[in-house]
Amino acid sequence: MGTVTLGVSIAVPEPYGSLLQQRRASFGDPAAYGIPTHVTLLPPTEAEAADLPAIETHLSQIATAGRPFPMRLSGTGTFRPLSPVVFVQVVEGASACSWLQKRVREASGPLVRELQFPYHPHVTVAHGIAEEAMDRAYEELSSYEAAWTCGSFALYEQGPDAVWRKINEFPFGGGGTTPAVPAQGGSSMDQPSLHP
Repeated sequence: MGTVTLGVSIAVPEPYGSLLQQRRASFGDPAAYGIPTHVTLLPPTEAEAADLPAIETHLSQIATAGRPFPMRLSGTGTFRPLSPVVFVQVVEGASACSWLQKRVREASGPLVRELQFPYHPHVTVAHGIAEEAMDRAYEELSSYEAAWTCGSFALYEQGPDAVWRKINEFPFGGGGTTPAVPAQGGSSMDQPSLHP
């Protein structure tokens, strides 16, 4: 059956996802339309195609143990000069993302891997493009804000055309997906926790 290239991520819902994808394209990033706007939980990882059922079972178990949680994006950051990336920052929901990504990669599971850099949840808006364009992305999205309730994560496969396509979605708690909610202020003290 051969190998496949997989990734696990939290999709940035509409209308935010398309807007950030369009902005990424406007900065001249050729990968923009091949990568749905997301927060990575597992970076591109080679796996045996025959292992897909076990991988999906593993991800389903993680999702069933989780609960919806608030996500909020605000402003920009960069990994330069270490890595040529400009991103929108995850300012709420980062600890839940960290909890999830550890479980996706846990030693007892089928997706064990070491990370090249320490895990830092973010939404990439420019990668590997001219410095001037990276600067523009950093400046133009510096006041960007978005918020929603994260109700699921998904498994993606990268095709031979380099486009990432969703294979399956895993709702938290084993229920249906949580609808996106508009950005709003207020305390997150009464929000449900990811931890069971």
